[in-house]
Amino acid sequence: MDGSSNGRPDGGADGAAAVAPADPARALAEEWAEDAPPPAGPVANLAAGLVTAGVGVLGAVTALGLGLGTLEQPGAGLWPLAISVAVIVLSLAQVFIGRRGGDGEKFSRYSWFSLVGLATLLGLVALLPVIGFEIPALVLSLVWMKFLGGESWRSAVLYSVLVVGVLYGVFVGALGTNVPHLF
Repeated sequence: MDGSSNGRPDGGADGAAAVAPADPARALAEEWAEDAPPPAGPVANLAAGLVTAGVGVLGAVTALGLGLGTLEQPGAGLWPLAISVAVIVLSLAQVFIGRRGGDGEKFSRYSWFSLVGLATLLGLVALLPVIGFEIPALVLSLVWMKFLGGESWRSAVLYSVLVVGVLYGVFVGALGTNVPHLF
């Protein structure tokens, strides 16, 4: 057997031997699996791949309309085209490879958080040229941390102020970018 006197794998002589602790990572993964929504299935994965491929094609057409320029003198559409091509390739990979189901989740009440995040991001973009980036970035960070991330008010306020301070320090102070700002 295993060389122990009683044939038990743990080598203990009685039931009082310590049981090896379970793998904490595996236990956490099992706990998350229990709480996860059910998989969306192949039709939802196919639809997601087709929608994002459509967004990529729209982005590519828009980028071409902006002009590509050359690698030495890039036009406004060069990098948006590169991103759009990447979105198209990844979307088609999802269509042909990932539609077997599995890890994609069905829509739940948490799925709306993505739309809230997008709406607040669009609010930041709309307010940026009007009042600068500090206040919209602070509100965006606060909303994302408190309402989408579930942080306490104290943590959300503290982290939001720190995030805006770091962004200001990097983009305005260190890089000297032409970002609209109040201070």
